Amino acid sequence: MAFGIDHASPVSDELVRRYRAARRDRSLAVLEGFHALKHALRFGAEVTEAVASDPEALEGLAADLAPDLAGSLRARLTAVDDDVIAQMVPQAPRTGVIALARRPQADLGAVLADQRPAPLILLEDPRTMGNMGACVRVAAAADGAGVLVTGENDPWHPDALRGAAGLHYALPVIAIDPLPDSGRPLVALDPEGDDLRRGSVPARAILAFGTERDGLSEALLERADARLRIPMREGVSSLNLATSVAAVLFSQRI
Repeated sequence: MAFGIDHASPVSDELVRRYRAARRDRSLAVLEGFHALKHALRFGAEVTEAVASDPEALEGLAADLAPDLAGSLRARLTAVDDDVIAQMVPQAPRTGVIALARRPQADLGAVLADQRPAPLILLEDPRTMGNMGACVRVAAAADGAGVLVTGENDPWHPDALRGAAGLHYALPVIAIDPLPDSGRPLVALDPEGDDLRRGSVPARAILAFGTERDGLSEALLERADARLRIPMREGVSSLNLATSVAAVLFSQRI
C-alpha cells in the first residue's frame, strides 16, 4: 500500500522518514494503534518513542481500557497532526497512535529448554502477516511457551504486530530455520492424523502448523512424534491458520 505525501515541515518530514525506516529495521518494532502499544507496555517493552494525533483522547481511552497504564502513557506521547500519522504507516490506526520499541532478543535454546508443560507453536512458512500475528495473539492468550516461525516472512513485521495487538511482548516470538532438535515431542497438525482430544497433546509439545493450502512439509511430518487432526464437518477442507491454533490450544485448556 502506498504512503501519502504531504511535506508539512522539516520536523514532520524527519518523523515520517524515521518511522518508515523503522519498518525495515529488524532491531525495532512498529506498534500501530492503542492496543498494540498497551500490550507492549504491559509486557515490558522498551518503547523508545510514541506519537499520537490526540494525546488527551488517548489518555481517556487508557483510563477506560488500561487503567494500569493511564498515568504513564501521556508522558510518552508527542502530538502530531492526523496527516502526519497518515504518512507514517500504510494504514493509519483509528486510535491515532504509533510507537517504536526495541525488539527483545529471545534465546532459542532457553525457550526450547523451558520445563513448563505449556506447548510451543511452530508455524511452518506462514504466508499472511496478519494471520501470523493472530496466531501470536492466540498463543499469548492461551499462555503458550512461545511461537517459532520458519520461512522468509518476518514474524515481527509491523503487519504481524498489528494482527497480534502487540502481544509479541507477552511470549517469545522467534524466526528459526530449521527447527533444531530439542527433546520436546513434536506434534504435527495433519488431516491424516488422529482426532484431537482433550489430553492428546503431551506436555511441552511443539505443535506444528502448516499453510492452509499445502499443510506441513514432508520433512517435518517425517520428524513428528505424533499427528493430530482437528475433527471437522465433512466437506470442510481446512480452517484458517489462527483458528486452527486456537482450536488446538484451547481444546487442551477447557
